[in-house]
Amino acid sequence: MTVAPIAPVQGVLPTNYVGGASPVAGTDGSAFATSLTGAVDNLQQLQSTSNQLAVSAVTGNLDDIHNATLAATRAQVTLELMSTVRNKGVDAFNEIMRMQA
Repeated sequence: MTVAPIAPVQGVLPTNYVGGASPVAGTDGSAFATSLTGAVDNLQQLQSTSNQLAVSAVTGNLDDIHNATLAATRAQVTLELMSTVRNKGVDAFNEIMRMQA
């Protein structure tokens, strides 16, 4: 079983973005929501793959432990990244709320 590479997050820049120019984003936030949804789906897939390889390793059905180690590390790093993004989002929200008070 091979481990799929971490896919880049699609939809971060609007389709009318030209390198060096200011991106013109829609006001509805759909591109951001799509990016976050894709990132969470990717994380779930990485964790699922990691769990399957871990079970295979425990039951003795895994030929190459290297794949299991890579999958576990990718899932861990991606989870840490998602946690950091979430924390930064909460911090930004709290800062905005402080400015309004």
